[in-house]
Amino acid sequence: MEVASPASLVTDFLKLLEAGDVDAACDLLAVDVAYINVSLPAIHGRERVRRVFSRMMARRSAGFQVHFHKVAVDGTSVLTERTDVLIFGPVRIQIWVWGRFDVAGGQITVWKDYFDWGNVAVATLRGIAGAVVPSLRPKPPALV
Repeated sequence: MEVASPASLVTDFLKLLEAGDVDAACDLLAVDVAYINVSLPAIHGRERVRRVFSRMMARRSAGFQVHFHKVAVDGTSVLTERTDVLIFGPVRIQIWVWGRFDVAGGQITVWKDYFDWGNVAVATLRGIAGAVVPSLRPKPPALV
């Protein structure tokens, strides 16, 4: 069995989350993974991460999309610059995220995302406004 490159592993992981396949995505995480959204409490362990995403994706109206801008690899670390879209019914919250993923043994051992709370606040307001006035709904980002 061929082990995926660190970059492929990370992009596959996020694409599986986007497809709503939480179990397959979490199977790419190490048992003792650390999932860190900087400024929020860390989540430790594959099963805890699985529970968080399973609860979120269990809602019929919830979803996730990912748009990659750049993916870079330094050894076994993968850096992603991306736009994540959090979907709650008609509300689309589109935020810029910079992520670092550490990979060992064909699994993600650390998932650390950085984002700006000001960007999240503006994106949330725009998402709510776009739910009411569709012409204000954020468009998918232009990939540069």
